[in-house]
Formats: sequence, C-alpha cells, structure tokens
Amino acid sequence: MSSHHSQLPLSRRGFLLATAATATALGLASGPARADGTSASVFTGTDGHRRPFGRFGSPAARLTPQTLYVDAQGRGDHTTVKDAVTAAAGSGWTLVLAPGVYRETVSVDVTRTEATWIGASEDPRDVVIVYDNAAGTPKPGGGTYGTTGSATTTVQADGFTARWITFANDWLRADHPEITGTQAVAIKVQGDRSAFAHCRFLGHQDTLYSDSMALGTFARQYYTGCYVEGDVDFVFGRATAVYDRCQFRTLNRTDLAAAPYGFVFAPSTAVANPRGYLVTRSTVSSEAPDAYYKLARPWVPGSDPTARPMLTVRDTHLGPGIDAVTPYTNMSDTYPWQSQRFAEYRNTGPGARITVPANRPQLTGTEAESATRETYLGDWAPWKEGC
Repeated sequence: MSSHHSQLPLSRRGFLLATAATATALGLASGPARADGTSASVFTGTDGHRRPFGRFGSPAARLTPQTLYVDAQGRGDHTTVKDAVTAAAGSGWTLVLAPGVYRETVSVDVTRTEATWIGASEDPRDVVIVYDNAAGTPKPGGGTYGTTGSATTTVQADGFTARWITFANDWLRADHPEITGTQAVAIKVQGDRSAFAHCRFLGHQDTLYSDSMALGTFARQYYTGCYVEGDVDFVFGRATAVYDRCQFRTLNRTDLAAAPYGFVFAPSTAVANPRGYLVTRSTVSSEAPDAYYKLARPWVPGSDPTARPMLTVRDTHLGPGIDAVTPYTNMSDTYPWQSQRFAEYRNTGPGARITVPANRPQLTGTEAESATRETYLGDWAPWKEGC
C-alpha cells in the first residue's frame, strides 16, 4: 500500500511509552469506564493486598489450570506476553495481563488455538502491547521486515479472543525519514473465529490487518466496542470481518498540504469470498479538517490480482472528516472502485450525505437483510459468548 509521511502527535507517543497508570490518564478512547473514575492499574482487595489481576485470580488462585498471569513487575507467572505465549503450548489457554506497557513483538502460531487474552483492569488503556517496526525497518540479519513482519502482534491460530487490550505500533515516520516502507502494523489477525471486545488498535498506516492464512481461506473475525485509529489504509486485508459498534478515528497530518490525508478501509477480499468487511452501528470521526479523508479504497494485491474487495458500511455515523462527495477512490486505476463490492445503507452524519448518487452505491432493503453479522459469521456467534 502506498506510503505518505506524517507524524504521530507526541502526546500519543508519550501515552504508549508511559506507565500504565499515566496511560490511563492520557488515553484517547476507553472501554467501559470505572464507576469511581479512578485508575484501574492496581486493585486492592478487602484484605488490603494489591491485586494486579483484579477479579481474574492470581498464580496462587488460578481461574483454571490453563490460566497464566503476566505482569511486567514480576507478580505473575511471566513478565512478558511472549514468554507466556511460549509456555501456553497447545489449545485452550487464557492469559491474564496486569496493567502495564509490554514493549515486545508477539506471535500466536496456528497450534495455539482457542486462546483468550484478558486485560485484567477491564479498561484497554491500562494494558498496552506495543513495538515500533515498520515495513522498511532493517532486520538484524539483513533485508527489511515488510508489512507483515512489521506487526507488533500476529495471531494465526483459530479461536482467538482478546478483551480490554490495546494493540499498538508507535513507529514514527518523522523519526525515520530514510525509510520509505512506512507501513507499521499494530496487529495482523489471520485465524478463523477471532474475536476482539473493547480493544484498541493504535497506529498510522496499516494499523489493523484483518486477513487470513491463505487466499482460499475465509477467516471470520468479529470486533465489538473497539477503537481503531490511523491514516493510510488503517483497516485492511482479506478477512470476512464484522466491525460492530466500533469507533474509527482518522488522524490529523502536518506534512500534507492538501487532501486526501488517507483512507479508513482497504479491503482485499478474494473474488470467491461472498463476504468481506461489514461495518455496522459504528462511528467514523476525525482529527483532520472536514472532507480530508476517503472512506475506502480497494486493495488488489500483487499476490492476488483477481481480488474483488468488498465493504459494506451500514447504520453508521460518518463525521465531517469523510469526503461526502467522493468517499471512495482507487488504489490503482487498473482496479477502479466502481468495479468492486462497495455499498452503504442508512448511514448518517455529514460524511454520509448523498450529493452525487453515482459515488455512493446503496443497498436495497432486500439486500440489507443479508448484510448482518449473523449472515457474515454463519454458525459462529461470538456475541453470545461474551464478546
């Protein structure tokens, strides 16, 4: 995907580098708020003892034999998420993460199925997994990481669930003008039945990579109550993904003199896949000037020139940051967006105004009946399982 140059505001970089308690104060968006308005970084039980894992047990009182506790301060089984993942071999493990900033890269391979990660404070601002590789970052053994290799977190296993965690990539283009490969992925998700509830995804270009393990694999993913921010193609890939009641935030830029600053969605749905991205009951807001962002552009990667990207945005509030006149554009003129599967239905807000009908394809009422999370995800209903 194309590169632009922009700078992450220092307040956001400072948040990611801060302690978990400070991060709570500086966070941009939250999950469920604590009723008393205080930091959730440390819990104190009725006996007066500190409980970094909240209501989710501890190494001395495990929820299950397959529950591991992670705490950078050494009060758990492991001090890093990576070490806990290594220890959690096989299927069905739960990791409970104490508040903290975990600066590391993490990978969940295909053998570690049915894993669950829980942010112990139940506030995603408190638990941050972050690193700062970009596609063009040199690798120690030679070459560069590439877009996939830049991911802070990679999830390949089926049945992965995460709750109340921030996944971030805080690589800054302004700090590395010598690097042209500026894609910097916060998380790449490839497994089927991957669910994220009340999580945050922070980055700039290519923040959330919703993909699959192979071209012919139609991985299903569900995001609910999540927050995603970025600038260029910051939700992208070929998964069958439902974004339900999520917030998407486009960032301001100081390096470009004119619009567009970027693009929210860049699906690369395989032509054989009948379901791509579905955005429903969500919100798209912006830090940038009005109309400086496109809602989407189709990504037809060189590895799949037959891709036919699919995106449906329905019952969603589009703020003034979205260009209402021309909300879609091409990534390559060889694959015009009009030939892809882009559609909207009953959206609201200034960015949803239909001023040029040809530029805003709409579903009919009958078509909208099948544009639902139930249809997209089939026999998997994660909202019934606590997500």
